[in-house]
Amino acid sequence: QVQVVESGGGLVQPGGSLRLSCTASGTIFVIPKMAWYRQAPGKERELVAAAASSDSDSDRVEYAAGVRGRFTISRDNAAKAVYLQMDSLRPEDTAIYYCNVVAVRSWGLIPHDYWGQGTQVTVSS
Repeated sequence: QVQVVESGGGLVQPGGSLRLSCTASGTIFVIPKMAWYRQAPGKERELVAAAASSDSDSDRVEYAAGVRGRFTISRDNAAKAVYLQMDSLRPEDTAIYYCNVVAVRSWGLIPHDYWGQGTQVTVSS
């Protein structure tokens, strides 16, 4: 199995910063993609940022329009970890943030999605 654990959520004032961390463990051959999603009350889960492995040294990254320029996703492939640095936080960033890991458990198998339990981020004065 693959386990995904997030940490780093909390309460922060508007304009503040938080850093989320996520680590994958278990039987893993390769992780093509790691991403952060969020779900606010009454809304659907949405992609925040994603980092996909590429043939080059740098990962391909993408951001939701509403967080581009404020959030930064980064990966530590050796540690099977992904981070989300969130700056200039706004009340509308309040949500449960979920880590998503797309992993291949063994050579020749297809990738599967694995999710963490979520971590609450609340932006309020």
